[in-house]
Amino acid sequence: MGRLIAAGFLLLLLWCQAAAGVGGGVVVRRRSRPPTLARHYHTTSSSSSRRQHAAAAGGDDAGGGAVPAMVQYETRHYTQRLDHFNSAPASYATFQQRYLVNDTFWRSKTAPILLYAGNEGDVELFANNTGFMWEAAPRLGAMLVFVEHRYYGRSMPFGGREAAFRDAGTKGYLTVTQALADYASFVLSLKANLSAPAAPVLVLGGSYGGMLAVWMRLKYPHIIMGAVASSAPILSFYGLADPYAFYDRMTDDFKSESKHCYEVLRDSWAELDSLLATKEGASRLKSTFNMCNGSSVEDIPSLLESAVVYAAMTDYPTPSGFLTALPAYPVREMCRAVDRSGGGGNDTLLRVRAAMGVYYNHTGAASCFRGEEEDDPYGMLAGWDWQACTEMVLMTYGLSNDSILQPPWPFNLTDVVDSCRNATGLPPRPFWLETEFGGYDIGNVLKRSASNILFFNGLRDPWSTGGVLKSISDSIIALVEPKGAHHVDLRFSSKDDPEWLTRVRAKETRIIARWLKQYYSDEAIST
Repeated sequence: MGRLIAAGFLLLLLWCQAAAGVGGGVVVRRRSRPPTLARHYHTTSSSSSRRQHAAAAGGDDAGGGAVPAMVQYETRHYTQRLDHFNSAPASYATFQQRYLVNDTFWRSKTAPILLYAGNEGDVELFANNTGFMWEAAPRLGAMLVFVEHRYYGRSMPFGGREAAFRDAGTKGYLTVTQALADYASFVLSLKANLSAPAAPVLVLGGSYGGMLAVWMRLKYPHIIMGAVASSAPILSFYGLADPYAFYDRMTDDFKSESKHCYEVLRDSWAELDSLLATKEGASRLKSTFNMCNGSSVEDIPSLLESAVVYAAMTDYPTPSGFLTALPAYPVREMCRAVDRSGGGGNDTLLRVRAAMGVYYNHTGAASCFRGEEEDDPYGMLAGWDWQACTEMVLMTYGLSNDSILQPPWPFNLTDVVDSCRNATGLPPRPFWLETEFGGYDIGNVLKRSASNILFFNGLRDPWSTGGVLKSISDSIIALVEPKGAHHVDLRFSSKDDPEWLTRVRAKETRIIARWLKQYYSDEAIST
């Protein structure tokens, strides 16, 4: 069977599930769970197939280095209800939901509150990496609040992670609607405690967090006055999105840099499979790729797949540390490495190794490539595996004939549903979020029913294929940047940012300021 990378998020997040150098080696995580639609970094391996699942999310540091000094916050907890929608006795159970707050810039009790809708991971990652919020807060006189998503980080129902993920009965409270109700309840309590009932609240998020931001504005417009959604693929569900579009866009990213590079990488999978099938071939791979002790040449295809997918997602114009330390425009640099390598001949393996080196060892600090088993330092996998196979059923599964990932993989919803049922023991609900929040005829629906939503999408980002790419009204605005990558606007600014990125962030700030001006006018609040 073929090889598939099903990119689901999340969105998202991030960071940790991709690759990192540990102990002088390059890490790839390989697992053997049933395949799900979305995961931060997951490879299912068997004698017949290798499937990897990628995800996305919001935020990044200023260039892969230390967290900027301006990122300072207090950690607090809110007593959250387990179930907002039922009156059964079990619904009244509570858990401690973590949130981070910085009120340094908050000018008054009518000044804005910028709320980050926590994605599928530890909330500190978002606070440390969502530079746009930190840079906008002083200009807007805003308070910053980052609230953690239930079942992630330290916000665990039932007393802890083990109990929270014990079985379907405990995991069943992990849903989008419960998470949004958490945020609504939290915001009302926060404003009451601050004696700031008139403070406008804007919600921001990237990737899955961006989806939550949009849905929060739609579901609770009386609580949230605006939403900034970066790289939010709210149209990536069945019937709304082309299931081949994600990987087609990724393929186009590489083609645009070098047709030769694309062809080498596209054809490399067959060669790797052929070599792995024999002892002689495995020996050749071992001599070409310097795998760390305890690692196997079987890890090489997964390493390459990850590098190709994540380089396309994070094809940022400046150096970054979102997934691993990367140079500016990593797709371009990987293709340059492919085109320049080969030992003077046409050695595909040397070219593949060179491409992997750009992604996994840009700094030169790793002495070998290492495949590592289970590693989930930021607590993403258990929760996202559940969400991705219950209701966050994202349509990013098909590989077309021209895909850089070969061989082709025809999309089949029945197979997806069956694999998710096997993984969770429950039938997934692939149409539920479209029912809950809409999606069909999105332009006309939002024009009639919504306002104050800002979408950003960079067209280098494969996730943009499920994003809103056209403005819908004067206050539902889509900013689209052909050279942009995944939530690049949410990263900290840099002196090396291209002019188009500086313009995007400035425009986003002006739009937010316009919303606030209108809010204060409508509420007759003097600023």
